[in-house]
Amino acid sequence: MKYILLIFTLFVGLQMSAQETTGSVVGKLTDKELNNEPLAFANVLIKGTTMGTTSDFDGLYEISGIEPGTYTVVFSYLGYETIEIPNVEILADKVTNIDVPMSASTGLALDEVVVTTVARKDSEAALLLDQKRAVEIKTSIGAQELARKGVGDVATAVSKVTGVSKQEGSGNVFVRGLGDRYNVTTLNGLPLPSNDPSRKNIDLGIFGTSIVQSIGIDKTYSTRNYGDFAGANIDIISKDYNGSGFLEVGIQSGINTIAAGEDFYLNEGPNYSGFYNTNSPEFPLSNYNFDTSWDREDGGSPTNIGASLRGGDSFNLGEDTRINFFATGSFSNNFQFREGINNGGVNIGTALPNSEYDYVSYRYTTNTTAMGNIGIKHKQHRLKYNFLFLNTSSQRQDEFEGIIDREDDAPEGGGFIQRATFTRNTLFVHQLLGEHNFSEKFDVNWGAAYNFLANRVPDRRQNTVLPDNNNDPDGPKSFRLVSAASSNHRFFQDLDEEEISANLAFTYKFKENDDEDFDGKITFGYSGRLKDVEFEAEQFNFQILLRDSNNNPIDQPIVDPRNIDAYFNQENLTNGLYQIRTFRGPLSFPGALQPQFYNGSQDIHAGYLNLEYKFSDKFTLLAGIRGEQINQSINWNTVIQGEGSNELDNFEVLPSVSFKYSLNDKQNLRLAASKTYTLPQFKERAPFLFQEEVNQDSFGNPNLQSSTNYNFDLRWELFPSSSEVVSLTAFGRFIQDPINQITVASAANDISWANTGDNATAIGAELEVRKELFSMEKETADNILTENLTVGANFSYLNTNQKIDPDKIAEETTFTVRPTYTETNLSGASDFIVNADVSYYTEFKEDSNLQATMAFNYFSERVFALGSEGRGNLIDRGVPTLDFITKYQINNHLSLGLNAKNILNPTVERYQDDATGDIDPIFIERGLLEEEVDILTYKKGIDLRLSLTYRF
Repeated sequence: MKYILLIFTLFVGLQMSAQETTGSVVGKLTDKELNNEPLAFANVLIKGTTMGTTSDFDGLYEISGIEPGTYTVVFSYLGYETIEIPNVEILADKVTNIDVPMSASTGLALDEVVVTTVARKDSEAALLLDQKRAVEIKTSIGAQELARKGVGDVATAVSKVTGVSKQEGSGNVFVRGLGDRYNVTTLNGLPLPSNDPSRKNIDLGIFGTSIVQSIGIDKTYSTRNYGDFAGANIDIISKDYNGSGFLEVGIQSGINTIAAGEDFYLNEGPNYSGFYNTNSPEFPLSNYNFDTSWDREDGGSPTNIGASLRGGDSFNLGEDTRINFFATGSFSNNFQFREGINNGGVNIGTALPNSEYDYVSYRYTTNTTAMGNIGIKHKQHRLKYNFLFLNTSSQRQDEFEGIIDREDDAPEGGGFIQRATFTRNTLFVHQLLGEHNFSEKFDVNWGAAYNFLANRVPDRRQNTVLPDNNNDPDGPKSFRLVSAASSNHRFFQDLDEEEISANLAFTYKFKENDDEDFDGKITFGYSGRLKDVEFEAEQFNFQILLRDSNNNPIDQPIVDPRNIDAYFNQENLTNGLYQIRTFRGPLSFPGALQPQFYNGSQDIHAGYLNLEYKFSDKFTLLAGIRGEQINQSINWNTVIQGEGSNELDNFEVLPSVSFKYSLNDKQNLRLAASKTYTLPQFKERAPFLFQEEVNQDSFGNPNLQSSTNYNFDLRWELFPSSSEVVSLTAFGRFIQDPINQITVASAANDISWANTGDNATAIGAELEVRKELFSMEKETADNILTENLTVGANFSYLNTNQKIDPDKIAEETTFTVRPTYTETNLSGASDFIVNADVSYYTEFKEDSNLQATMAFNYFSERVFALGSEGRGNLIDRGVPTLDFITKYQINNHLSLGLNAKNILNPTVERYQDDATGDIDPIFIERGLLEEEVDILTYKKGIDLRLSLTYRF
């Protein structure tokens, strides 16, 4: 076995694949004898092969799965002249269109045959063309560009778009400085649930790009979308397949440079597959019935591996019906190691953090994906069923050493905390989509989805030991001085989210023009989503006892921090060294075992009307209005606020308008304006104490209200060629009652959420350039070889400002907080975002080439949470990222690849800012934090992947 593993590691990745490198021929046959009416049942053959088809009732035909090359295409029909079109070039991943008029007479003129080649729908050129033609302001990134930039997941893909940055340590993104709450995520136009109670949107990092055909990012609002929007609607279009049958299997491997150099430790209990789960034990307070260890275990060799299988096919069923299907399944894992500092709330007088740790974090994640779809096209009708299954897991072993509480626990250092956390998310998505073209003028599109998401945190466990003598921080450890029962605990969390959604749109086209198209289009439709959320949590705290029932002192033993199981066991529970209790109390308290919970429902019903009208070849208008009825209710039973409920009941009228003016064939000027809203999330309103991090707790604010957004965009764009674009955009957002994450008065940097003022503004500009620097052709005896160099860059500048109203916060919250500033930036907003890439491609011979891409990303520092009580804001420093992706195609079958991600390996930092600027006068008297203090630092390491690909 060890030799097999050695060979596997040396080769790192063997990937055997049949890539989509074939082309297609499509077109329309017409009958010259009958006024160029469609010619049905004519034969179309690729000469010299067995590939062929017949035209349908509309004269349309398609032959897919053709290997690249030059062919003769033969058209025949009984009683008509047979036509041969020679030298038809079939290109990989492109569609060649041949329209042929057929006749019983002889002497067809070649200029009557129209031959064109177009790119695939997921190619960069095709998506740029779609962007150019659209009335709205939109950006798309397709499978071709994702492969060129070596992008492995949707979160990274979206971060390559102008004005978009990725949140460190997660798959959530900021769009123009506006974070998770302002964005919307959909799959094929239907909403997706969140996999995290902390978030509105699903983690985009869990979507591998193998399931993606393209990703659309709409940064301006259209009334076909839900109105809970101000940043972007991110729509993932799942891969569709229409070629000949193929099957692809692959494996890959790699390392993280930091993790590979460490002895790696993980939790006892969870397995490597990511499908682990366990429930809380029976009788957890009266007996020690926990069967997993408190202590870490060997995590094995931190080598990243992956495996995938995918295939698809399409075929005709009769003359008018075509069926296609596609399926993919994959598994991948990832090891990471982090080391740095992790500090708590800062004391204003001393500028010292209340807790001060050196910490290490061992992390292991998995992603299992299965997706399948089947589509059927019958004449002008299409039906498609999509199924998606995702199972992601995250296992963390976090260890902290140092001062736990400068005024209490381990004030001189020597404290030790370890926390073992396993989180599992399982998502099922079922979608049924339909398109019906009843006539040239009337279309119907609809979709329905059922989503179910289960979030599980089974048996999170944390233990805390302190020096037995505070004056001897390096001496022996014990639990004797641990006062808080929750310092040693086991935690179980279940979150289920179930959602049904539907879209229905009727489109009528009018005013036919000379190009056999229509200048006008009116669409009216319905959107609805019904969501139910159930959250339940149990925490079992292990309270250390210093006196027995007779008030005699208990002699707590010295403990080994690496052998906690020797203390927390049935024997010591029986001997009365500790007791197990919940937040509600010990077993003797009524309802002690009642879980804390919150349940919620969110029902949205909307109707909308859109008018698109082309006044001239240059000027097009898109105007719409949408009405949404929103009911969001939540009820809870928690320790910090008992039993209660709250409801939002809003009706929103949301107008939008977009103008497109074509300055010439290559330039457009666009203007968009709209009104939208932003809803608070269930977690932000639930008064439950979330303790996701050792040094940071959070809890909701039941009085949180929705925000209203007014949006404005103006863009100029130039398309020098089919693969080039230059665009400049100015944009603005005016937000009433903005919602912000804010630190509250606590020893740690605890956070909550509040409507922090009456209004906020976000004003900025974006510049995008995609340019081919040079393209050359070299003629050899057998082929014409190409070489080109392309560059792409985009820049975003943003200025945000909000006026803070402490009286409003005091009236609308139940916690103690007074913001330090009277004016400050929005949380999550970066002033600058930069993305750039350089790609080089050269051919050595017909089937041998080299492609290399260098991709760079940078976002400047941004506010993590607003500061309070005289402290500055919590700030995340800017982070640059540099990736290198290269692929060497040796021949038709064999290629080599090397990917290096995060080459610069910058330090990730969060700090407490010194309080300067627009300060609340009350803190000038009380005192201010006058210097920056580091809160969190670590490095992520460089991810390396070497691959060997074999193509059948």
